[in-house]
Amino acid sequence: MRRVVVLLAVLCVCDGVRFGQLCSGNPSNRRRTSDTWGQGHYGARRGNRDHKGLDIMCSDGSEVLAPFDVTLHGRLTVYTDPSKAAINSGINLRGEGLCFKLFYMRPDRTSGSVRKGDRIGTMLPMQSVYPGITSHVHVQMCDKSDPTQYF
Repeated sequence: MRRVVVLLAVLCVCDGVRFGQLCSGNPSNRRRTSDTWGQGHYGARRGNRDHKGLDIMCSDGSEVLAPFDVTLHGRLTVYTDPSKAAINSGINLRGEGLCFKLFYMRPDRTSGSVRKGDRIGTMLPMQSVYPGITSHVHVQMCDKSDPTQYF
């Protein structure tokens, strides 16, 4: 009896993808480390849950940029808590084989295509909700997997 073994290799379109600059003033995508509000790495503790994104430093009011050629897929609401209304916005994006979300930014528009480095919105005033926090854009993959490999 003869056996045939078939091996399938699956190549992810996202292999080798690197996020370009997300925020004006932070060309190297420096990450939020630790402050009085916690830490910004994927998996950091947030009370009784884990942080499902990666925080990239961005000053309040700064321009938020497309990290590569992307398609905009609608505005998102970050919180249900009305006390956080000042930072309760973000956007859904797709590009380079990735689906991801950016929190704490007001998008200039919510549909269409944008080229790498183009302005996609404005960083919202995190200091008004979390005084003393390291202001940041939160990057979260649609499937809530770890985005760190792309930075």
